[in-house]
This record gives sequence, structure tokens and C-alpha cells, in this order.
Amino acid sequence: MLLSGKTVIVTGVGPGMGRQLAVIAASEGARVAVAARSEGFIREVAQEIVAAGGRAIAVPTDVSDSAACVRLAAATLEAFGRIDGLVCSAYKVADPRPFESTDLEAWMANMNVTCFGSLRMIQAAVPAMKAQGGGAVVNIGALASAQPAPGQADYAVSKAALEGATRQLARELGPHGIRVNVARMGWLWGKPVQDYLAWDAAERGVELQSLVDAIAARVALGVIPPEEDCARSALFLISDYARMVTGAVLDVNGGEYLVP
Repeated sequence: MLLSGKTVIVTGVGPGMGRQLAVIAASEGARVAVAARSEGFIREVAQEIVAAGGRAIAVPTDVSDSAACVRLAAATLEAFGRIDGLVCSAYKVADPRPFESTDLEAWMANMNVTCFGSLRMIQAAVPAMKAQGGGAVVNIGALASAQPAPGQADYAVSKAALEGATRQLARELGPHGIRVNVARMGWLWGKPVQDYLAWDAAERGVELQSLVDAIAARVALGVIPPEEDCARSALFLISDYARMVTGAVLDVNGGEYLVP
């Protein structure tokens, strides 16, 4: 199994790819610390993992709170004795207003969760990784950082900043055997996107399939990438198969960036 014997923390676990990251990590042999603000949901995910024969704990965590991040790292160490991997997928939804009418505090609020939330969590996990001789961090990025679009400004800038921070940390932490990479996602086919497109189709008075087809046409592989497949690609960066990969941005979006 890809992650056999490893302990992995996953932040931002919700009903979309966050859940997939946690469940698939466990199915690949990892002990998993499941983290998000929604205590009830993450407990359900942890119970699902345990019911399938895996090992997991649920730790309610707000990544905008440094103390909460430290508690998550400590709880993981107490339960499993080490931290081999950290997947930072927590983010804040974009403020859709155009720049000229936006209170820039909204940008700061997004940066505080999407970028600095990841940095707080990395900072909390690094001491354990250093003590054991290494580890791996995967920051979940977004194609919005490379393809800006109206209505995503604060989110896109936060993800772009996270990419820059990833390269910086890869350089600083590399001598300690700690790898830091980005898995850059585009559209993800799963419940959150399905619900959004169903709402959008109803609002526009169009067929849902027409919206799906239009998005798929902008992806080189011709499909909206399934979130479970994207989660597997992100988890590859935690695995020993990626031991010589650090400071990289892996596009996990079906080649969406290739299609004009």
C-alpha cells in the first residue's frame, strides 16, 4: 500500500475532496488524523475509516488559530507517535465582489485561512518531522492562481501566495528531510460541484448536462476530474515514490490549464 506505516494529518476535511483525502489515505495504509471545524462531520469520517479496518482520530481544528494547530499536532503524536505527512486542504470561499468594490479586509480574511492556515499547520508539524528525520507536506492549490477569473480574487491570490510559500519552505526545510509540494486542482467532480452546478442550471434555466459539457470541453482529458482521483494524486506526493520531489507544483486538473 502506498502509505503503509505512515501517519498523515488532513486538514479542511469536508464532504468534497477533503473526505476523499482522509479515506483514501487510510485505505492506502496510513493512520489518519482528520481535522476541520465541523466536529460532527469529521467524527463521521473517522468512524467510517475505523469501520473499514483503518485507524483514525478526529480533531476539531480551526486553522486560523495557531493554538488549535498545535493541539492537532500534539493529538496526532499522542495517538500515533509520529507525523509523516500533512495535507493542507482548508480554505475560505471566495468573496465574489469585483476588486474596486471589495473591502480588502475580505482578502485578508481569505489569506488568513487559505494561506496562513496552511503555514500555521506546517509550523505545528515541523518539530515532529525534524525529530524523526523527515516528512512530507502537500498544500492543496488551485488553478485560479494561474488562471485568474472574476469573482475569485481573494481566493486566487491566497492560493498563489501559498504556492510561493511552498517553494520557500521546500528550500528551508529540505536539509531536514522535509518535502513541501503543491497539488494544484481545477474543477473537481464530486458532491460540492454537483450541487453547485445543479443550482446554477436551475438559476439559468438550462440543462445541467450543458454546463457539465461546457466545463469538460475546457479540460484536456475531456472530463471534470473526479475528486477521488485527484486525492490519490495529492497523496502520491506524501508517498516514498515522491521522495525526490520538493518545491513542485503538480497540476492535478485533467490538463485544464492546457485548453484556452
